[in-house]
Amino acid sequence: MEILEKDGVVQARLNDSLNIEHIFRCGQCFRWQPSEKGGYIGAAYGRAVRVWQQENVLFLLCSLEDFELVWRRYFDLDRQYDQLTQRFCLNEFMKKAAAHGRGLRILRQQPWEALISFIVSQCNNIPRISGILQTMCRLWGQPLELEGQVLYSFPAPATLAALSLEDLAPLRAGYRAKYILAAAQAVCQGKLDFAALEAMEADQARQALTALPGVGRKVADCALLYGLGKMEAFPVDAWMKKAAPFYGVDPGDFGPLAGVAQQYIFYYARESGLKG
Repeated sequence: MEILEKDGVVQARLNDSLNIEHIFRCGQCFRWQPSEKGGYIGAAYGRAVRVWQQENVLFLLCSLEDFELVWRRYFDLDRQYDQLTQRFCLNEFMKKAAAHGRGLRILRQQPWEALISFIVSQCNNIPRISGILQTMCRLWGQPLELEGQVLYSFPAPATLAALSLEDLAPLRAGYRAKYILAAAQAVCQGKLDFAALEAMEADQARQALTALPGVGRKVADCALLYGLGKMEAFPVDAWMKKAAPFYGVDPGDFGPLAGVAQQYIFYYARESGLKG
């Protein structure tokens, strides 16, 4: 990868495929929005950025320091996905899934944000999930200005833990509100430590996450994959259950990067409706 900074824009030229449309539309994140100036705008780890691409070059409106501290890892730019996806092309369905999602990458999101995002995602649709999270950030996050637009950081656990269910009513999150509060309180009480979870084996970390109210296997696996870098985690939702007869193997057969295969399967299944 070649890195160049010019006039406040970092250019990352990859020797690999990249497609930000696939990255932001595949269901792994909910707060990135198309920008009127091109590309997408969003915030993570307390920083705002606009990203766009030309072929295999990713452009980021940020400093080189922020790129190295946050965005290089966030977009998983050092992993060779073209080589990786070839490993799980085990049948015709998987070949189609890999081709359809070419350029998709697994984002390394802030663990706290990933957990809350997928708690909110339960029995929910993407526009409503996005709306709940955007409202949460606007009400209790910190403002981040970029190109005249105000974005917001994700609220800290302590901020949400100090709220009541009544305070959370503007979110219109329904029964999920009590799970949001329970997770925030668990972090503030030291019952949930993301650094410790990251150091654990996936099974142990999953067990700790599912001890939280409202966190089942699917939400825990999403938190493991998208927030904690446990690439062997294999979230299963309704689309993955429908796709199971098509990909036709045990998730373990995809190896330690089964979570990458899962994302390509999910994206292709949802986009194609499993109609070929």
